Amino acid sequence: MKIVFGCDHAGFPLKDAVIDHLRAMGHEVVDVGCFSNERVDYPVVGELAARKVASGECELGVIVCGTGIGISLAANRVKGVRAAACSEPYSAEMARRHNNVNIISFGARVVGEGVACSIVDAFLNARFEGGRHAQWLDMIENILP
Repeated sequence: MKIVFGCDHAGFPLKDAVIDHLRAMGHEVVDVGCFSNERVDYPVVGELAARKVASGECELGVIVCGTGIGISLAANRVKGVRAAACSEPYSAEMARRHNNVNIISFGARVVGEGVACSIVDAFLNARFEGGRHAQWLDMIENILP
């Protein structure tokens, strides 16, 4: 699977561990940055990653900032993206199963390497259940700004 990865400077410490984990699982990773621990605006990286998913260039995405919240808010502004900030694996699994999330985010200041990789595993191993959940996603999609 082709997966986009993006992070800001706060997420940079987890970058190598998460990308290595994804590649060890056999996934192709498209890295949209950042590329050092120098300050980066998380909305820019969140949007870059989200556009890769929305366009179909990448099937799924993983994005990381300090808390996972800000970068997910930026990603969610891109039509066709459903990003969820999760701090543990169960929420990541359910976000995919019930909300058909196509981007997962987490905070490097919230979780360590082991939990980050467990969140990624839960997200990637889950499948959307459809049914009533699809109906609810349609309802969400129809909420006007």
